[in-house]
Amino acid sequence: MKKLALHWQILLGMLLGVLFAFVFIQFDWGKQFIIDWIKPFGNIFINLLKLIAVPLILASLIKGVSDLKDISKLSQMGGRTIGLYILTTVFAVSIGLVVVNIIKPGSFISEETRTELVGSYSNDANSKIAAAENQKEAGPLQALEDIVPSNIVGAAADNGNMLQVIFFAVFFGIALILIPAEQATPVKTFFDGFNEAILKMIDIIMLAAPFGVFALLASLVAESPSLDLFKALGMYGLTVVLGLAIMICIYLLLVKTLTNRSPKFFLNGIAPAQLLAFSTSSSAATLPVTMERVVDNLGVDDEVASFVLPIGATINMDGTSLYQAVAAVFIAQAFGMDLSFGVQLGIIATATLASIGSAAVPGAGMVMLVIVLAQAGIPEAGLALIFAIDRPLDMCRTMVNVTGDAAVSMVVAKSVDKLE
Repeated sequence: MKKLALHWQILLGMLLGVLFAFVFIQFDWGKQFIIDWIKPFGNIFINLLKLIAVPLILASLIKGVSDLKDISKLSQMGGRTIGLYILTTVFAVSIGLVVVNIIKPGSFISEETRTELVGSYSNDANSKIAAAENQKEAGPLQALEDIVPSNIVGAAADNGNMLQVIFFAVFFGIALILIPAEQATPVKTFFDGFNEAILKMIDIIMLAAPFGVFALLASLVAESPSLDLFKALGMYGLTVVLGLAIMICIYLLLVKTLTNRSPKFFLNGIAPAQLLAFSTSSSAATLPVTMERVVDNLGVDDEVASFVLPIGATINMDGTSLYQAVAAVFIAQAFGMDLSFGVQLGIIATATLASIGSAAVPGAGMVMLVIVLAQAGIPEAGLALIFAIDRPLDMCRTMVNVTGDAAVSMVVAKSVDKLE
């Protein structure tokens, strides 16, 4: 195992986890055995990654911003980063709409299957609808208000408050630039050392990655719904995966065109982070590994990576926004609705904004999807149609989110002459 590259180790762990689960669920006691004795190790692995996400953002962003020594560089980098993230998100939603309108996966759902799905997953759908209602009741500037924390300790206590931690880290880094160098140096030295310690923790955690993904994939197979439901939703799932594959091709084209790096170089460099994103379904949990791979293997300067990637893990959800576009039109098709061009343009705008507001945790995109459905006038109860297959698709779209973060970091680094 030690002689294999990390991404091959992770891939082998995933494959063995699936095979292990398929064998054990054939026994009456197998499924419960996996849930009781295998799944906890996967949860521990995810918790270890989440454990260092906030400290990593604090250390790397404060170090990265303070090293710029010029606030104008920060605004330049920030403008390009956010602009690129919004542009790729609009691309993703548009691709999703084109693919779903060509394939029309909703036409493959029979009345009987639709009734069965709505009945089976209505409780899950209602819980997401209730969560979305709370968000819709907020004022138009609530998202802006939520960026500024009232207590940094409280913000850092919850990985869902990543934007608040980023705000504090950038603010703190700017303050270090503005105070005299002799006073800033001890603080910067501390955060340099703190950052190195966190990076070493990542190295240690990644030694357990093959075993962690083994446990995660085994528990996923054990807890999956029946194969009949997967077959019924197969065309919908294929539509989402096709759209995500096209989006990855666009990232490769961006990298090739704007940074002059080959697709093979990019994929080899980011592969372990992609596989980890697929296993954990969380951009935030994958962030430590994404940062390490982008800096060490893709040649992005630490200053750029420490600024672009934490923001990307929070606001760049291209895979999620593409999935929301496909899911919204799929549900409309399943209910026999014909969406006009104007309504679909509205989906592009709403899905783009909703993806920015999605937390970087599993299942958050489902809550945002309720808002997209409401805007388009699609029955929110239709959410129950896609619950059965949501987790594997969540894994795929998280992998695309992480790939997009890495591609944008390379493009931004090249634009500010920080790409080795």
